[in-house]
Amino acid sequence: MGDYILLAVGAILVNNILLIQYLGNCPFLGTSKSMDNATGMAMAVVFVLAMAGIVTWIMEAVFLKPLGLEYIRTIVFIVVIAALVQFVEIFMKKSMPALYAGLGIFLPLITTNCAVMGVCLINIKEEYNFLEMLVSSLAYPAGFGLALILFAGLRERIIIGRVPGPLQDVSIALVTAGFMSLSFLGFKGMI
Repeated sequence: MGDYILLAVGAILVNNILLIQYLGNCPFLGTSKSMDNATGMAMAVVFVLAMAGIVTWIMEAVFLKPLGLEYIRTIVFIVVIAALVQFVEIFMKKSMPALYAGLGIFLPLITTNCAVMGVCLINIKEEYNFLEMLVSSLAYPAGFGLALILFAGLRERIIIGRVPGPLQDVSIALVTAGFMSLSFLGFKGMI
């Protein structure tokens, strides 16, 4: 049990996929201007990544590795992730049209979000068993969501503050992201 907790804490804080491993920065900057969009994107990434982690792990264990087809792993994983994102997009368009409109182009871009592919490949590289893969596939996107929501809160505060002209919008966002990344580096010695 302790190993799973360490794996989860490590994935959320110590090896945060967004602020430490620098994967998934496109939606991080694009959807963090409002808390509603950031929360919606975090939930979509959690769902897609958890499902992609499970499906890709099963594909690797049942088909790719036994049949010696590891060389097409990237193509298979991209197809799985793209199909899951299409499912989420159709679901959001029907049930949450406001959130769907708010996420705009960033929702289909989850397909190319390297955080999703990165976690699927980490699960295979670390040779996790099914339970470890499940913890990893839930903890990494939880860390992604934590960083995204914290960043959205900071950006909402920055919008109402006085920021010098040259630093407004993306410039101050990048500086803030850098400071957030430095603060998450403080967790490095924890585990």
